[in-house]
Amino acid sequence: MAKPVKLGIVGAGSIAIRAPLEHISVGDMKDKVVVTAICDPVPGRAQAAATKFGVPKAFESYEEMLMKGDCEAVTLCSPIGLHFDQGMKAVKAGKHVHFNKTMTTTKEEADKLIDAAAKASVKLVASPGQMLRPQCRRMRKHIEDGSIGRVAWAAVGAAFGDYHETESVRQGNDVLSNIDPSWYFRKPGGGPMFDMTVYSLHTLTGVLGSVKRVTALSGILLNERDFKGKKVPCDMDDNTIIVMDFGNSLFGIAYGVAAGWLVPSLDFPVIYGTKGQIEPGHADGKQVIKLNGELMDYPGRDRDGNGCGQSLTDHAVGKHAEMDEAHVFEDVMQLVRWINEGVPSLATAEHARHVVEIIDAGYRAAKTGKTQELSSKFTPAPGA
Repeated sequence: MAKPVKLGIVGAGSIAIRAPLEHISVGDMKDKVVVTAICDPVPGRAQAAATKFGVPKAFESYEEMLMKGDCEAVTLCSPIGLHFDQGMKAVKAGKHVHFNKTMTTTKEEADKLIDAAAKASVKLVASPGQMLRPQCRRMRKHIEDGSIGRVAWAAVGAAFGDYHETESVRQGNDVLSNIDPSWYFRKPGGGPMFDMTVYSLHTLTGVLGSVKRVTALSGILLNERDFKGKKVPCDMDDNTIIVMDFGNSLFGIAYGVAAGWLVPSLDFPVIYGTKGQIEPGHADGKQVIKLNGELMDYPGRDRDGNGCGQSLTDHAVGKHAEMDEAHVFEDVMQLVRWINEGVPSLATAEHARHVVEIIDAGYRAAKTGKTQELSSKFTPAPGA
């Protein structure tokens, strides 16, 4: 049996606490993965997390953790704008990497990471692994089978609202519960497209395939936000609508906006065809997906606690299915299994690169007023 993967956690903020730390501390995965180190530049935060969750080593310096943390893989739970630099340093140090969403902020950064990882023979897994969910693979199968006829158009997206300012993990006074969300509203890497709509885009492209070109409108609606009485200046676009061309007159809309939801789901799209539609909704307190007006069946639907499919993935089962950020835990475990068992993940860096290019090219299209051709592609997982 393979030895447990030694994992280092980069950042001790909201996602690190609720995903790898809380989930791995349950202990049922101790034969597969152990957290050996954690780092965070905020004085005392890494040590506080290490003490709370029984992590052997804590560092304020990421570079020091790479050298002395006794880890063979890292999960980046840091602000999105830091992912490229931190990912490259990990790859150069020979570490396998799990990227929390979003992997990078530009396609060029993603290209460099993927090339460097191939040369260093290290593995990359990139959240969000939407195509690990059985609903998403079943939606793709229905598209492949022509269940809604020829697909005409689709829509996905999400709204910021005041979600990050009011998260419970940010309302305390100690170093682990007073986590400033300001980076979500600033360059580089802030804004609802990189933070939230990335889920929607991973699902939509996983179901429909690669996008060929985009155009967009984008801007800053709120120049200032409030966090616990402190004014937070905002310089990253928070109101963006991207129009995507998949080819063959199939179009899509992706929005990452300050307020309002066109589609009643972050995870699943509305897809319209000439003979029907696939659409998310809610029933009896659960998220559901309808195919041509009827509940869409998928493997494990009767066991799907909240209708999001998180509890139907390979590792987010039992107690994990009831905990926050089960999908992030699953993505981390995808990397762990790949290292230990040689099983590649559907949460690929190539898919993440394509979604990054859609978002980045959308911002470029909005700035220049010119439609942007995309150069990246990926191979979607087959429908099931």
